[in-house]
Amino acid sequence: MDLSTRDLTEAPLALADLHREVGVGTAVRLALPSGDEEHRRRARAVVEAGGFAIDRCTPTDQSIEVAATALRALPDHVGADMRLLCCGLNPSLHAADAGVGYVTGSNRFWKAMALAGLSTRDRDPFHLLRHDRIGMTDLVKRPTARADELATAEYRDGVERLAELCDWLQPAAVAVVGLAGWRAAVDRKATVGWQPRHLGPSPVYVLPSTSGLNAGTSLADLVEHLLAAAAGPSGHGDGS
Repeated sequence: MDLSTRDLTEAPLALADLHREVGVGTAVRLALPSGDEEHRRRARAVVEAGGFAIDRCTPTDQSIEVAATALRALPDHVGADMRLLCCGLNPSLHAADAGVGYVTGSNRFWKAMALAGLSTRDRDPFHLLRHDRIGMTDLVKRPTARADELATAEYRDGVERLAELCDWLQPAAVAVVGLAGWRAAVDRKATVGWQPRHLGPSPVYVLPSTSGLNAGTSLADLVEHLLAAAAGPSGHGDGS
């Protein structure tokens, strides 16, 4: 895939599309736009967040040539001009295999998004980004059967990765879906709502888990939390 003539902000969605088309273990060759050392570091991060393990990376004057292998992973669906970036704790194995976060019917994320008027197509992260300007990522990229398989250090590393992503793409706000990861990584006494810490320039709203197992939070509550996150700390968002 030759992305060398395109802006790097277009690469995440192109890589997510490529990951959807190829099987796990497939070797791919990529050409990304060239740049300075910081740009090259970011390009590597984009490829890894796209669900690929980098086997070789060779910078040239014209491009960054990457040999990589597709992993069992859920790629980032992110880009420029996001009004909201939704961040889960980590992908389930079902989500990684489907290429869609919160894919199981018992999870209420997509239903709450639709009821909030934030998504216009069910379980379609490509449409969500392209048409609704809402991106999707995870604190920890490693898929597991259960979230309790993750270590605190993974959450902390994930917050730093997310901060770098926000510093680069500058979404208007970040919605972290699930309190456990934020408490583990940032503030063990955190409660739902807007957080004191920003990620890059982006304010952070922490929501309760959308899992059906979280019986203490109703679907109506989740809708209100998503609307608050999309509106921004001032309560009126960007007018979109």
